Amino acid sequence: MSSIRSRSVPSGSYVVSAANRGRLEAHLGTCVGVTLCDRDTGVGGLIHLLLPEPTGIDRSWRPECYASTGLPLFVQALHDLGASTSRLEACVAGGGLVGPMETGDVGFDLGGRTLEAVERALDREGIPICQSETGGCLGYSMSLDLFTWGTEIRPIGFQPESALPNSEKRPSRPSEQSIASVRPIPQVALKILRMIREQKLNLLDVAHEIREDQILSARVIRLCNSSLFGLRGHVDSIDRALVLLGERRLLQLVVSASLEGFYPEHEQGYSLCKGGLYRHALGTAMVTQELAQFTGRALTDVAYTAGLLHDIGKVVLDQYVAATYPLFYRRTQVDGVDLVDVERDTFGVAHTRIGGRLAEQWSLPPDLTDAIRFHHRPEEASVAPELTHLVYLADLLMSRFLAGQLLERSNTRRFAIRLKRIGLTPSQLPILVDLIPRGVFDTVVPG
Repeated sequence: MSSIRSRSVPSGSYVVSAANRGRLEAHLGTCVGVTLCDRDTGVGGLIHLLLPEPTGIDRSWRPECYASTGLPLFVQALHDLGASTSRLEACVAGGGLVGPMETGDVGFDLGGRTLEAVERALDREGIPICQSETGGCLGYSMSLDLFTWGTEIRPIGFQPESALPNSEKRPSRPSEQSIASVRPIPQVALKILRMIREQKLNLLDVAHEIREDQILSARVIRLCNSSLFGLRGHVDSIDRALVLLGERRLLQLVVSASLEGFYPEHEQGYSLCKGGLYRHALGTAMVTQELAQFTGRALTDVAYTAGLLHDIGKVVLDQYVAATYPLFYRRTQVDGVDLVDVERDTFGVAHTRIGGRLAEQWSLPPDLTDAIRFHHRPEEASVAPELTHLVYLADLLMSRFLAGQLLERSNTRRFAIRLKRIGLTPSQLPILVDLIPRGVFDTVVPG
């Protein structure tokens, strides 16, 4: 019997379909997912909503991102396939909190506001909600079976308690040797990082190494053609990439592509999907760059690099997390304990500290080392506090609005204070979410 084909519905989009042997899926943190089905006609679909309404910032217009504009389009698309509003049934999931409930700041409950907009829109259409799993701090996976029209909602990454390892199988702690033996990031990446730090970018200095490395060249070209960068023309060579991207952007992609093989690709440990660590690093780089541009608090090139490297310490701990995954899931996702605290309790060291050690081992610039070491506690940064706060915010936005990539939990108890450090307020949170490049929500690297 052939397996059922699943199709992911990224944030800011919807998919409608007639009955077939398939499934639609969405991973939801603070975003809200809605399935609508007309069982009699055999028509249904899923929409993945990012925000309650448009923010008004100057970006390419995508009405599917917002509950107020996306749901009417979604319902109309179902009508066009033959569905009747009077027969539609809704299931709703997601809308988790960005920050802790005790803050009392409505700016943190962006998911709740999106849920309210969804409920108002469905009520206007007279569409009943038959199933709902919303709010709290858990991320949810939502799937719609296109044959039975059943909707399944479950916590992201959940494994049964019976899967917990026994005491004899508890993972050992990483040794000094395991940290020291981590292979360094490629030399071409280190050269470009130095260029970025000194603001002396020159493609000629590394062009020969890029062209001679066939694997790296292929990875750069594949990244150029991914939805992350949204290039209009097809890229089939490094020279073509240079024409479409420019020297500065191409060098950023070279660094990004050189790290593809550095991060583990399996679906155990921190990753909730294949290549999750790398995808998260790329997305965080893009978001950190956008935040640096928006706030003016850091150089955009440096911000991109800091976001790309912020989780390098997880490369060491990933194998140990895999051995105790259910424990990590319960403590971070159910109990709400900050990831670095769980790491310290379990392994005696956090990925942030290991990352700082690796950065020093590779002689990375002090500002990047600071951001890597303190991105979970940005107020402790002393060399580049504003850059570190930008990486913290980008990391948080990625974990809450692009759920399903990593087993993650960021400390948000001082969220408002941390926003203030870079000139932002909780009321600007919808704008910050809208700054996330649209390509980040799609598959980062085509398969």
